[in-house]
Amino acid sequence: GIVGVFGYGGGVIGRYSDQQEKFPAIWAFHTVRVHQTAGKRYHTSALKKLCDLWDSRGSGVVNFHGSTGDIILLGTVTDQLEPIFFDLTHQLGWDLGGSGSNLRSPACCMGKSRCEWALIDVQELDYELTMAFQDELHRPAFPYKFKFKFSGCPLDCVAAVARADMSFIGTWRDDIRIDQEAVRAYVRGELKPNAGAFSDRDWGPFDIKKEVIDLCPTKCMYWDENEQKLYINNSECNRCMHCIAVMPNGLRPGQDTGIAILIGAKAPILEGAQLSTLIVPFMKVEPPYDELKDFIYKAWDYWMENGKNRERIGELIQRVGLNKFITEVMGLTPIPQHVRVPRDNPYTFWKEEEVEGGWTRDVAEFRKRHPAKVRMDLMKKT
Repeated sequence: GIVGVFGYGGGVIGRYSDQQEKFPAIWAFHTVRVHQTAGKRYHTSALKKLCDLWDSRGSGVVNFHGSTGDIILLGTVTDQLEPIFFDLTHQLGWDLGGSGSNLRSPACCMGKSRCEWALIDVQELDYELTMAFQDELHRPAFPYKFKFKFSGCPLDCVAAVARADMSFIGTWRDDIRIDQEAVRAYVRGELKPNAGAFSDRDWGPFDIKKEVIDLCPTKCMYWDENEQKLYINNSECNRCMHCIAVMPNGLRPGQDTGIAILIGAKAPILEGAQLSTLIVPFMKVEPPYDELKDFIYKAWDYWMENGKNRERIGELIQRVGLNKFITEVMGLTPIPQHVRVPRDNPYTFWKEEEVEGGWTRDVAEFRKRHPAKVRMDLMKKT
């Protein structure tokens, strides 16, 4: 808002010294946010050119990376902002990132370019949504900031579930693939668990019950000692991928892949820190991603209409209720995966027109049949 470049409402954060007479060389120390590449992969020649630009037109101080992503160029004066913007966009082919109440620069993991676990092409998805939402990225119009993050699998290396207003996590909906012979090789000590990642000390022989079965969050796995066989109840599996990470030669994700969508993570500015909430357990994603874009716009439209100033979308959901957001706003059918703790955050509430006879009843007659002590006992039981 204080300073910027022509046509953009974000990307530059104004910084001024309140002791300009004492430190005239840094009377202004504006920050410029540069949109990072998908997966944060750079060619050294591009980085050298960026550093040369900043040595010439700024302080030379660079931060890789801010919590949103972005290359942070720290310290320049107002007169240099337009030349920096021109050089970035016309000479280097880079763009400014997001700042203010807008879509921040989307960020993703390395995805299929480097990782065998990537279930979706997060770099393509990151690029496609970045290009599609240029207006939301550069011209602040939201109640507050909004962050996209993409993880290729549930191991979530970019911490999307903890740091993004809308998290996209690669997942699958068919069964985990099992190589029983490889699993037995782990049990016999012929294969190193965790691909040898914890080989800095002797942890003793591999114990599949202690290191895999007992750590399954949904208790959907069973190791039969007699048969020497691993059983998985895939209908109970929540795709945490712990077992797969421990025994990568024995277990693999399913092949019917897509994304899970979670909403609402944030840092503790207002209302405290929040992890995101699962909204869509599975969605197929294929170019041009129209179903995903429609989902995003539907969430944005409601947030822009009903969100308070400086209220993140997760705080809006907290205020209006998850049940209303899922059913009335997003038009989704509630399912058990939407409930974190049974009986703690129920998502279904009946409306009067849905109840035969409505709410009409004789309260005095009800209390006669259910005295106060009995009502309290009923409440405690339920």
